[in-house]
Amino acid sequence: MTHFVKKMLATSLLAGCFAVAHAQQMPPIPIDNNVRIGKLDNGMTYYIRHNQLPEKRADFYIAQKVGSILEEENQRGLAHFLEHMCFNGTKSYPGNSLIKYLESIGVKFGENLNAYTSIDETVYNISNVPVVRDGVIDSCLLILHDWANDLSLTDKDIDDERGVIHEEWRTRQGPTIRMYEKAFPIAYPGSKYANRLPIGLIDVIDKFPYEVLRNYYKEWYRPDLQGLVIVGDFDVDKMEAKIKSLFSTIKPRVNPSERKYFPVPDTKETIVAIAKDKEQTVPSAYISYKHDAIPDSAKTKLDYMVYEYMKYMTGTMLTARLSELKESPTPPFIDAGADDGNYLISKTKKAFTGVVYTKEDGMENGIATLTREIERMKKFGFTASEYSRAKANYLKFLESEYNERSKTKNEQYVNKYVRHFIDNEPIPGVENEYAIMNQIAPNIPVEAINSIIPTLVTDSNCVVCIFMPEKEGMKYPTKESVLAAIENVKKENITPYVDKVSDEPLIKNKPKAGKITKTEKGAFGSTLLTLSNGAKVIIKQTDFKADEILLSAYSPGGSSLFADNEIININNLNGVISAGGLGNFSPTNLEKVLAGKKVSLNASIDGTTENVNGNCSPKDMESMLQLLYLSFTAPRKDMDAFTSFKTRMKASLENQEANPAIALVDTLRSAIYKNHPRSIRMKADMVDKIDYDKIMNMYKDRYKDASDFTFIIVGNVDIEKAKPLIETYIASLPSINRKESFKDNKMDMRKGAYKNIFSKKMETPKSTVVVLYNGVVPYTLKNSVMMSIFTQILDIVYTEEIREKEGGTYGVGTYGEISKYPKEVAYLQISFDTNPDRRAKMTQIVTDQINKFVAEGPSEVNLNKVKEFMLKKHNENIKENGYWMNLINEYYWNKTDMNDNYETLINSITAKDIKEFAKSFIGQKNVVEVSMTDETKIVK
Repeated sequence: MTHFVKKMLATSLLAGCFAVAHAQQMPPIPIDNNVRIGKLDNGMTYYIRHNQLPEKRADFYIAQKVGSILEEENQRGLAHFLEHMCFNGTKSYPGNSLIKYLESIGVKFGENLNAYTSIDETVYNISNVPVVRDGVIDSCLLILHDWANDLSLTDKDIDDERGVIHEEWRTRQGPTIRMYEKAFPIAYPGSKYANRLPIGLIDVIDKFPYEVLRNYYKEWYRPDLQGLVIVGDFDVDKMEAKIKSLFSTIKPRVNPSERKYFPVPDTKETIVAIAKDKEQTVPSAYISYKHDAIPDSAKTKLDYMVYEYMKYMTGTMLTARLSELKESPTPPFIDAGADDGNYLISKTKKAFTGVVYTKEDGMENGIATLTREIERMKKFGFTASEYSRAKANYLKFLESEYNERSKTKNEQYVNKYVRHFIDNEPIPGVENEYAIMNQIAPNIPVEAINSIIPTLVTDSNCVVCIFMPEKEGMKYPTKESVLAAIENVKKENITPYVDKVSDEPLIKNKPKAGKITKTEKGAFGSTLLTLSNGAKVIIKQTDFKADEILLSAYSPGGSSLFADNEIININNLNGVISAGGLGNFSPTNLEKVLAGKKVSLNASIDGTTENVNGNCSPKDMESMLQLLYLSFTAPRKDMDAFTSFKTRMKASLENQEANPAIALVDTLRSAIYKNHPRSIRMKADMVDKIDYDKIMNMYKDRYKDASDFTFIIVGNVDIEKAKPLIETYIASLPSINRKESFKDNKMDMRKGAYKNIFSKKMETPKSTVVVLYNGVVPYTLKNSVMMSIFTQILDIVYTEEIREKEGGTYGVGTYGEISKYPKEVAYLQISFDTNPDRRAKMTQIVTDQINKFVAEGPSEVNLNKVKEFMLKKHNENIKENGYWMNLINEYYWNKTDMNDNYETLINSITAKDIKEFAKSFIGQKNVVEVSMTDETKIVK
C-alpha cells in the first residue's frame, strides 16, 4: 500500500490529475466484508450485518430511492403524506395496531419507530428492537414488507391523516421554509428542485383524490428502488433466509416508470436570490459555487476517497480562518463557515458553500468578507501549518473511530449502508478506512489540497441566497449592490493569509504537585481519592468505550451567591469567560495548540453549582487536566474578545422579538415566576451593561477554592497512571477551605391556577399552548421513575386523542422533572401547536385527559408499554459512560441512589401507584396555562 500510494501521489495528486476521469487507473475501494449485501430477483437490495452493541437489539430499516422530487404539480406533498400512511394501516397491521404492537415490546413511537422524507429519498426505521425471540424478528420483517408493498391506504385513514399533516405544515411553516419557497425558484432556474420541498402544498394535502396517492404508491414503492438494511444481534444466515423467503414474493413492476435524477443547470452569471420574512431574526447569506457531482458509478475507486478528504480539508481550514475573524474587536459577522457538499437541496449538483450570519446593516460587509476569504483561499491556498493541524485532527478522529471499532452501535452501521444504497457512498469499514487513509493522508501535501480549489471555486456558477428580516425602516441589499460588493473584493489587492502559530505549551512550568492523602472505595465500584487540598476525586474505570474518558466536577454555590441585581452579568458570565480563552491562549490559539488531540473542557457556573465538564481519549488525559488547571487558575482577560462578544451578541438580539416564540417565552416567564428579577430575558439594550471586570471577579471567586469540589472521572482510565496527573493538576489547585452552600433566592413557581391567552399576529396563523403544573414532590428514585412513567403515558394518550382522533396537532410534547435544589419541586409541561379555531377544544382535551388520569389512573396496556421501554432503555444505558457519570453525580451531590434495584422497582410499580402519584401532584392545583394565538377574537 505504501509504495503504491507514494507512486500514485507522485504521478497524480501533485500534478492535479487525480480526477475521476482516471478512475480506471485506481484500485477499487474495498467493501467491508462484515456486511452481507445481496439483491433479490425482483431487484430489491439488502444489507445484513451482525453486531452486538447493544446486545440482543437490532435495527430494521427500509430505504426508498423516492422523494418529493418525483412528484408532479398535483402531487406535491404526496411523498411525505405516504410516509405518514405507513403508520396508519397495512395489510398485516390495520389501523394503528402496528404502533401498538411495537410499543408493547418496548419500541417507542417517535424515538425508535420513525421515518423521514427528503427531496430524493424516504427512509423508515424500527430501531433498538429487543430481538429476544424469532417472533419479534418475523414481525419487524413483516412490517418492512408491508411498508414496501402492502399499505392499506383506506379512504378513512387518508382523511384522518390530512389533519395531522396540515398541522405538521403549520408547525414547520416558519420563516426559513417561507423564504426557501421564495428563493429556490430563483436559485434553481430551469430545475425541478425549484419547487419540491417535501411538505408540499397545503391545497394538495387537503384535497387530493384518494386514488392519486394510491397510484403514487404503486408507481414508486417498488423493489428495484428499495433497500433493506438490518443490523443487530442475530444470525446473519437465518436473517438472509427470512428476507429471501418473505420479500421475494413482491413482484417487480411491469414497465416501471423511469426513476429520473433531475439536473441542475450551470449558470454563467451570478444569481442573487433575496428573500424577506417578518419573523426572521438574523440576516444570513449562502454563497455557493456550483460544480458537478461525482457520478455514483465513479465512487468505487480510491481516488474518490482522496477527493472527499481533500474537499473536507478545504472546508475545515477555511472555517478555521473565518472563526478567527469572528474574534476580532470589530467582527464582520456574527458567525460564518464553509463546506463542500450538496448544492442547497439537490443531490445532482454539488457546491462549495460559505455561509455568513450578520447584523441587520452588515449583510453587504458580511458577503464581502466571506468572498474575500474565499478569494484569498483561491489565490494563495492554505499554509503548511494550517494543513498540518487540520490533518492531525482528521487522523485523530479516524484513530478514535478505529479504537472504538468493537464498540460501534447498530445505528452507525445502518447510516453508512443507507448512504451506500441511496448514493453509492463507500463502505470500506473502519479497519480498511483507517489503514488506507493513514497511508494516504500523510502523503498528500498542502500543494495538492490547494490544487483542487480552482475546481471548486470558479468564476461562474455562483449563487448568492440572502435571507433577511422584513421590518420597517430597514435597508436591504439589492442584487446590484451584492454583485458590486463581490466584484469590488475581486479587484482588491488581497494578500496571503498569515498563520500565527506558537510552540508555547499549554503550561510552561508544571505546578507543584499536591498529594493523594486517602484512597477508599466509592459508590458503584468506583475509587474515592481525597487530595491534600481537600478536593475529592471519584474514578470509575469502564471498558464501554476504548477511546473515551469523561470528567465532571461540581462545587456548591453557583450564581445563587451573587446578588439579584447582577443578573445581566450572571446571564453572560459563561459566554464572556469562554470568549477570552485560557492562560496565554485565545480560543483560536487553543484550537491550534490542541490540534491532533481528542480533548475538550469547559468550566461553567449555573444556579447552584460551579462546574467543569470535559472529555478526552486516554492518551490525552494530561492535556484535559492541564485545561482544567488553567480553568481554575488562569482565565484569560481579552478586551478585544469581549468587544467582539458584545458586538455579536447585540447583532443576534437586535431583532429577536420578530420571532413570535419570544413573546410566548416572555409571557411564560412572567406567568410562572411573576417577574422575579432573575427571570429576565437578555435584550440588545442590556449588552452594554455587561461588566467585564465584575464577571472576571465573579468567576475567580467561584474557582479560587478547590477544597469543596468533587471531581468525577469515568471511562477507560488507568487509575495508577492517572494518580500522578491528579496530584499534579488537581491536588495543586488553590484551596482556602471555605464552607459554603448555595442560596435559595426564592425564584419559585406560581401557586394556584393562572391562565393567559393572548393574541399575536403570525405569518402562518397558529396557536401555541403551554400548560404547566408544579408542586412539591420528594426527590427519590421512585418518584423520579413515576414522573417519567406519568409523562410517557400522557405522550401515548395525547398522540391517540389529539393527533390521531382529532387531527388537531402534529404532536403534543410532555416533559416532567423533579429537582432537589434549592428546594424539592416538580413540574410537568405540556405543549402543542394547533389551528387557532381549535385551540380551545384541544386545550380542553389536554385538561380532560389529565383529570381522567387522576381519577382512573393509566390503562394496564399503556403502563406495560412504558415499563417495557424503560427496562429496555436501562439495559442500554448501563453500558454508557455518561450514565455512570450521572449516577455518581446524583449519589454524591443529590445524595440519592438512582440505580438502587432499578429493574425491580420498575416491575413493582402498579397503575394504582401512578394514579396516586398523579393525584398527589396534580391535586396541588398549581397550574399555569399560557396560549399564544393568532385569532381576532379570543374566547377565554
